[in-house]
Amino acid sequence: MHLIQYFDDNGTRAVGVTRDGATRKVEGVSSVYELAQAALAGLGGLSAAIDARGLGVTVDKAALLAEGRLLAPIDHPDATHMHVTGTGLTHLGSAATRDAMHKSNGEKPAGELTDSMKMFRMGLENGKPTGGEKGVQPEWFYKGNGHIVSNPGHPIPSPSFALDAGEEPEIAGIYLIDANGQPRRLGFALANEFSDHVTERINYLYLAHSKLRACSFGPELRVGDLPNHIEGMSRIRRDGEVLWEKPFLSGEDNMSHTIANLEYHHFKYGLFREPGDVHVHMFGTATLSFADGISTKENDIFEIEESQFGLPLRNPVRLEQEKPVLISGLY
Repeated sequence: MHLIQYFDDNGTRAVGVTRDGATRKVEGVSSVYELAQAALAGLGGLSAAIDARGLGVTVDKAALLAEGRLLAPIDHPDATHMHVTGTGLTHLGSAATRDAMHKSNGEKPAGELTDSMKMFRMGLENGKPTGGEKGVQPEWFYKGNGHIVSNPGHPIPSPSFALDAGEEPEIAGIYLIDANGQPRRLGFALANEFSDHVTERINYLYLAHSKLRACSFGPELRVGDLPNHIEGMSRIRRDGEVLWEKPFLSGEDNMSHTIANLEYHHFKYGLFREPGDVHVHMFGTATLSFADGISTKENDIFEIEESQFGLPLRNPVRLEQEKPVLISGLY
């Protein structure tokens, strides 16, 4: 079962559900957040909440995407209560690119491990604990709140001060915190985590800065557990031609951490268990065009697709103009 959010022919928000190859409007609900809250209040989860409301007209979701009418598959009525975060160095093969990016210029003795490689090895050794044990904590970063999310098909803005505008094809977990402060997983979606790799390469301590960028996820929310093996394609189109493309892998078969371990180390903080909040948590990648020497330009189009997640996620790059920041005292 997949969920989408969109604007209908009247410009009104709506929710669509795909079951058995057909997509239909869910009656009596205008957002996935509202639907999820109804599911929390009832029995049987999202599927039962949909059945209780009934289905309406058939929806052409590919046409909605082409027309720019799809929204991110979940948002929050107050965008400040959506938290967008992520983890890195979680996938087999993810360390090679990062290690090369962060190696010092001859200052460390030959053979000494970078911090990236050390953290990656920690994940290999104890990222998949058994018997209810807690595994090693991963690298973690904050991206922003709901205000930094670009809808599928719409431009991802890159700030004027950015040194790079690079895609990161990932899987995002989607969560709603219930009234008791318990994280409730709704499912997973494709995501373009979008980072500034040139800034990150200057110094590993700039990682936090490099992640404070816009992003996109969706277009569809795949309800249920994450498949163990995910094999999609990430590409960049320029002037109608494919500039670069490469497969990306995800799912626990291709990861050095379990999803449960990554979830635990995010939600162990009480800050992230506030009732009513939405969390979009991105699980990392091992595939970057930046690693192949690609430097994106304005109007390049990122495309991430994987058949198990429905429609592809496409977003062009938009370079923002410099915005004056005036800081004054209030004494």
